Formats: sequence, structure tokens, C-alpha cells
Amino acid sequence: MTNILIGLIAIFAVAFIFSGFLTVQQGFIAVITVFGKYRRIMGPGLNFKLPFIETLHRRISIQNRSVDLEFQAITQDQANVNFKAMLLFSVVDQQEETIKNVAFKFIDEKSFMQALVRTIEAAIRSYVASLKQSEILGLRSEIVVHVKNQLDVTLGSWGYHLIDLQLNDITFDEAIMKSMAKVVAANNLKQAAENEGQALLITKTKAAEAEGNAIRITAEAERLASQLRGNGVALFRQEVAKGIVESAKQMETINADMTVIMFSMWTEAIKNFAEVGKGNVIFLDGSNEGMKRTMQQLMAFTGKTELEQKDKEQAAN
Repeated sequence: MTNILIGLIAIFAVAFIFSGFLTVQQGFIAVITVFGKYRRIMGPGLNFKLPFIETLHRRISIQNRSVDLEFQAITQDQANVNFKAMLLFSVVDQQEETIKNVAFKFIDEKSFMQALVRTIEAAIRSYVASLKQSEILGLRSEIVVHVKNQLDVTLGSWGYHLIDLQLNDITFDEAIMKSMAKVVAANNLKQAAENEGQALLITKTKAAEAEGNAIRITAEAERLASQLRGNGVALFRQEVAKGIVESAKQMETINADMTVIMFSMWTEAIKNFAEVGKGNVIFLDGSNEGMKRTMQQLMAFTGKTELEQKDKEQAAN
């Protein structure tokens, strides 16, 4: 009987000793209480607690944790906005006071998650309520910064800190999405029309400039050609006048009659008409009286020219 009692005592002692061993997984901190009151914390690995006296209250994860959120907010102009977000958070550090705060701030993990989600939703809703629907999509990063600034103090009092908040999807009601699509399409059409108008204006401007340049070049060429033709005619007339003067001087030197020169010029003119006329019809009075009148007219012109020349010489003297 004594041996049986000793054996039972030994078994009880072994069970008592082994019940005091506690294994804590990596990434967790164990919170120990004595009769419901906080006693100490245990790190990862094999630990020993007093059997039946010290109790494992809770294992606190010190790893990064994430939660998906889906909620709705209303803008300043009464548009419903649907958010899908991902929240990344963790315990601030592994200090005893921080772990103690995390373990006893909320009654359980479910209550903490509910408070965390509702706090983030309230922060986003309050910010979205100050914006119009047209501003929401362009202020995604500003919304995240606003929520982080609002939650840093609150989460810090709970022993946590917000690592990241990502707004993965922002959508509106179907009617609003259709109206926004129409607005975007109208703006695109307007921009396309403006671009087309600018392109057409540039094309017409360039065409007008090219046409103006062509007209200017053509006019300049015609002006230059006319100038050259005028210079040619003037030079021709100068040479003809010089030839006539030279012939007149030679005829005067040899005391020849000027009618000889006139007759020669008349016959040369008729010959030139015949050679280069190209089929043109030119009527000339070939009678003796017609020839005589022509010679008298030429002589009168020559006499007038000589008279003007003598007046010029007298004026010069």
C-alpha cells in the first residue's frame, strides 16, 4: 500500500513539474498572470511557469498583420463611394509595457479588430465627406496620409502602429460611373476637336504662308525680268541711237545726203519684216508717194533731233 502511494505521489510530482513547461512560438510573446493579475511575459522558446499558480493569459503576435476592409462613404455632393482597402499593422515593440497594454486594453482579439476597423472607416468617411466626387480619385494618396495622421495617436495608445494603408479600389454607384464615363468621353471629344482645329489652322496657315511666298517669289522674278527687259530695250535703243549718230557723222564728213541713210533704214526694216514676221500681215505703202512721205517723216524726225542736239551744244557753250 505504501509503494502504491509513493508511486502515485511520484506520478503526481512528475505531472506537476511537466505542467509548468510552456513553449512559446517564434513571433509571439506569452503573457502570464497569477490568479488573474499580470505577472510577467515570456519570450519565444521553452519557458517554465509555476503549475496551478501562474496561468497563460494570452499569446500576443508581434508579427505584421493585415486585414481587408470594404466599406462605403458619402462625398460632399452626396455621391456614394465604395472602398476596398488593405490595412497592415503590428505591435509597436516588444517592451513589457507595450505587451501589457496590448494584452489588457481590449477584452479579446475580436473587440480589438472591430474597434480598429471602425476607427479607420470613420477617419476615411470624415475626410471623404469634405470632398466632391470629382476629387476623390485624384486624392487617393492624400486620403491615406490623412488616415495615418489620424490613427497614429489612437493606435499608439492601444500598443499598435499603422504600417501601411492601401486603397486598392475606389468605385462609385453605377449611375455615377456612367455619368463620369460620359463626362470623360465628352472631354476627350472636345480635346480631339480642339486638336483637330489647331492642326487645321496650322495646315491652312502654312499653306497660306507657302502660297504667299510663292506669289512673292513669282512677283520678284517678274519684276526682275521686266527690269532686265527694260534695261535690254533701253540698251538696244541707246545702241541704235549711237549707230544713227555715228552714221550721220560719217555721212556729214563725206558730205553725203541723209536720205541715203533713211533709205537704207527703210529697206532694212522691210527686209526684217519679211524675215522674222512669222506669217504676220503688215501693210506698207510701197508706192513712190508713200515712200516719199515716209522719207520726209524720217527726215523731219532727224532734223528735229539734230536741232535739239545743236540747242544742247549752244547751252553748254
